[in-house]
Amino acid sequence: MSANIKDVAAHANVSIATVSRFINKTGQVHQKTAIKVQQAIDELGFRPNSVGRNLKMSTTRTLGVVIPSLSNPVFADSVAGITEIARQSAYSLMFTSTDYSPDSELQAVASLLENRVTGLIMTVADPENSPALDMLEAAKTPYVLIYNQPGPCDRPTVTVDNVAAGRDVAKALIAMGHRRLGMISGAFASSDRASARRDGFVNCIADAGLEPPQVQEIDFQELDATAAVSILFEDWISAPTALFCSNDLLAISVIGALERMGLNVPNDISVIGFDGITVGTHLHPKLSTVVQPSREMGRTATHQLLGRINGEGDIESVFLPYKLNLEESAGPSDKSSPADLQMPHQPTNRSVPQ
Repeated sequence: MSANIKDVAAHANVSIATVSRFINKTGQVHQKTAIKVQQAIDELGFRPNSVGRNLKMSTTRTLGVVIPSLSNPVFADSVAGITEIARQSAYSLMFTSTDYSPDSELQAVASLLENRVTGLIMTVADPENSPALDMLEAAKTPYVLIYNQPGPCDRPTVTVDNVAAGRDVAKALIAMGHRRLGMISGAFASSDRASARRDGFVNCIADAGLEPPQVQEIDFQELDATAAVSILFEDWISAPTALFCSNDLLAISVIGALERMGLNVPNDISVIGFDGITVGTHLHPKLSTVVQPSREMGRTATHQLLGRINGEGDIESVFLPYKLNLEESAGPSDKSSPADLQMPHQPTNRSVPQ
């Protein structure tokens, strides 16, 4: 098996981005570091012409697509939009997922560059601190982000205003009479989108003069909300009457955990998700959620990327509209608190005030 750019970086004990800068001559590399990289290339028999420097001479008309998860339908919806526009423009696609890992993002980009993709559409954990995006810029490979939030680095993205959406969720729950709110989210370090939703939600609650919401993080890959829900309901007197979940798959898991505890959604606890995946419309209760136009986001990101490939200059970030759908899983707050509920199944090792 031939060596790749990742092997060279490991052998030289430098970053993949450094190897890319050295090979493509797109940035300065310290002389001692350059010697180490060249030695690694020689010792491993690596052929650097397989990396991005020959993209313009040997275009593949292939776009790379890097998404966090293959299991979340929201990403499948955006990929459907990407595929539609790519086919119309006679481009093929190469897909990979990262499991929300920045290290995997870097490996994915290195692999796609080796396969001479013409450009990439990506969702990364943190676009402000992304070695994968640094590598693409060093290799002068066009890319457009999708779902990520715009920031000071001004990296082009197609998304929705996640902060505003988080505020809208809080406003809706407060208008229903809820005064004790909580949030269950995937790890904030793995998703700038989840962080932005939290910020909007928390800030709106603060502006309303209410107690800060209780917030629990879980692993995006596990999406098992049982432990997080149990923690929120350790003290039944102060337990939330409404929960905001950072995505719909997590909201579905939360509803299941609540029901196993004997709580009814929405009569006892309201739940609102985020994404608008189709399966949420088939649940009972039907899931309340913030609907993202994921397919249109995929279409728009692909149009943006093709524009960059065709030399149309700098591309600005695009915010597409979202919609808050209030369905059966969210309802008015009951005057009673969770402490007053007659629960058929008490959570293990939890005491409920009588």
